[in-house]
Amino acid sequence: MSSNCLRFLMITITIALMGASQIKAQDLIARQAPIDKKLGSVDSLHLQKQIKAEQSEFPALSLYPTWSNEYVHRYGKDVVIPEKYTIDLTGFCMPTSHTRITSKFGPRWRRMHNGLDIKVYTGDTIVAAFDGKVRIVKYERRGYGKYVVIRHDNGLETVYGHLSKQLVEENQRVVAGEPIGLGGNTGRSTGSHLHFETRFLGVALNPEHLFDFPNQDIVADTYTFRGKGNANRNAVASSAASYYKVKSGDTLGRIASRQGVTVSQLCKWNNISRNSILRPGQVLRCS
Repeated sequence: MSSNCLRFLMITITIALMGASQIKAQDLIARQAPIDKKLGSVDSLHLQKQIKAEQSEFPALSLYPTWSNEYVHRYGKDVVIPEKYTIDLTGFCMPTSHTRITSKFGPRWRRMHNGLDIKVYTGDTIVAAFDGKVRIVKYERRGYGKYVVIRHDNGLETVYGHLSKQLVEENQRVVAGEPIGLGGNTGRSTGSHLHFETRFLGVALNPEHLFDFPNQDIVADTYTFRGKGNANRNAVASSAASYYKVKSGDTLGRIASRQGVTVSQLCKWNNISRNSILRPGQVLRCS
């Protein structure tokens, strides 16, 4: 065999071997793809479990950098109050079946009343408003009396004051509707009632902007918080938008009167006219 023929044969064999190797490599990659996908799925499930575990351990971890059982609404300098934040109110449970509000949110006796007083009787069951974790279970003789603070997964914290008995412990995980205490008259109180607060990063929110106590419902599915930065940490979030869910028989005039605004303001905020037809379940901005 001539040298040229031998060289050609060697080249042909080399090319064939390279082609076979390439095909095997492609087959290997093809076989590996579903394995990688399964591994990716396992990694994803592991990550999801880890995230859920962290959320269960520290509710609203992205908002609150620390977990402390000491103070009701003091979180340190690391807390950053966002200019705007949407709070999910679905999955709620009213803290009590009673609907009579005896003292509203706002200035009272030359001091700020940062919650609602709801008429309950000693021994009435008080329940958690949302899923979350109990942060504080304490007693203040000249303040809340026996009280419970819960930090919720949606970023809110709720305070339940003047209880006759606490039924939960600090760091206990609770679900919406779970009993957390019994109504009472402990602390700075002149009669049996529930003092109920809703706070976001320490900022007191008017519970009536979130909960419709007479109808035992939430005002809307979400609440938009609007803050002014860290300087507003201990102030009332008067700049937060409030909303109202329209009920059967409601009129603009009736809603405006109930919310303490004018019909013109309602129309402007919601881009509607005085003659607009209101639908039950429709959500109106009221501030």
